[in-house]
Parts: sequence; C-alpha cells; structure tokens
Amino acid sequence: MSTTAFSGDAAEAWLNRLGTLREVVRQELVARQVDEQIAARFPVGQRLRVLDVGMGQGTQALRLARAGHEVTGIEREPRLIAVARQALAAEPEGIRGRMRIVEGDGRDTGVHFLPGGFDVVLCHGVLMYVEEPDALLAGLARMLAPGGLLSLLVRNGDALAMRAGLAGDWAGALAAFDTTAYRNRLGLDVRADRRDALTDTLGGIGAPLRAWYGVRVFTDLAADDAVVPESPQALEALLAAEERAGRTDPYRQVAALLHLCGVRG
Repeated sequence: MSTTAFSGDAAEAWLNRLGTLREVVRQELVARQVDEQIAARFPVGQRLRVLDVGMGQGTQALRLARAGHEVTGIEREPRLIAVARQALAAEPEGIRGRMRIVEGDGRDTGVHFLPGGFDVVLCHGVLMYVEEPDALLAGLARMLAPGGLLSLLVRNGDALAMRAGLAGDWAGALAAFDTTAYRNRLGLDVRADRRDALTDTLGGIGAPLRAWYGVRVFTDLAADDAVVPESPQALEALLAAEERAGRTDPYRQVAALLHLCGVRG
C-alpha cells in the first residue's frame, strides 16, 4: 500500500487555507454530522474514546476533547503535529489531559493500539492519499468496540466531473467520468472513492454503512482564498443551505466530499 506524499510545501499550503470559506464549510459540516451520529448512538453525557487517524492540525480532535471525550490523534506529518501541539498547549489543563497526540502512520493502528479500544474512529481527508485503502479501513474497523462509529470523509468519485464542468473545462469533465484519479488543489495526484464501492467495503469489514452525507455541494468552486461572510447571520445561512443539501438527494450525490458513517456490528 503506497501513499501520495502530503508533506513539506503541500502541508504548508494546507495550513495556509485554514479559516478560508471552503475549509470552514468542510470542518463545520463534518463536526455537525459527527455530533449527530454520536447523539444517535451513545447515551447523552457518555465520555467516548475517540481515535482521529490522520488528524492533521487537530481541528476535529480538539473539538471533541473540548466536548469532554478522551481523544487520541495520530499523524505522521511533523509540521501538522507541531500546529496541533501548539493549539493543544493553549487549552485549559482539563482539555489538555483529555487529548494525546501520537506521531505515526494511520496504517499502523495495530502497532499503537489494542483492538476494540475506541468508541469512535475518525478518518477524514486521508483515503484520497492512499492508493489501496482496504487494509487501512480493515485496521480502523478493528479499533472499534462493538457499536462503535467509523467516520470517513472522502473525495466523491461519482462527482469528479462537476468541478471541471462548472468551471468550463469540458475536456477535463469528459475525462473525469471514467476515472477516480484527479489532481487536487495542493497540486498532488490523488484518488477518489465511489460510494457504492465504499459501502461494500464497510460491509465486508464489519462496520456497515448507517448514514452518509455530502459536504461542499455549493461552495467547492470557491477560490482558495475566499473568505467567510463577515455577518454571522450570512455565514449561518450559508451553512444551513450546505447542511440541508448534504442530506438531501439529489444534491448530496454531487457533493465534492462524502461523509460516510459505519457502525461496528
């Protein structure tokens, strides 16, 4: 299993885009969807054991630690780890004590953790960098306790033609229909996943799909430096439209990203 390098300039470019419209929409929608699935599957107030695989700068991991959960984040890119540690250091002691950061590869969860040790496993924005993700996914499922939630955020392989087509790149749109490969905005050649194929995979690893959402239906074509609306009301209206589209057919089917949630049997 090989990966596309996400390091150096790519990591720095990623960090420079945090806080922009596209990334705020992504992080906020995924947070709301994760919270919805947690609320549907666990008693209110239960302190969950959370594993965030490929946690990046730690946005979701830190948010869940603030909510009272015990969170472990695993990441291999030193620059992203440094940013996550800096953010964690600024938190109150109670939150710092609920989150730990492990430097390592998400494909090696079995080396670092015992099977069945987590109630929730997140793997967001990782699979597009893994050429053959089946072994990774099987390893993530093994980390889940019975009834545990597996949350995957992937590039939507059934909608690769949308960005090129809406931008007027007709040759690119035509080429995208017959592939799951694409070049992302960081300039890396990566891959997308088709929902039907991932649904089959989740069933095969014992964490069948229970819910799925689209993420960034309307805002994926926004410029890299597009800013969020200054007005809180305008931002909330935008997020409400994206959130509604992300759970409504046919809109969610053409979202740039898919958020799939499986549950360990």
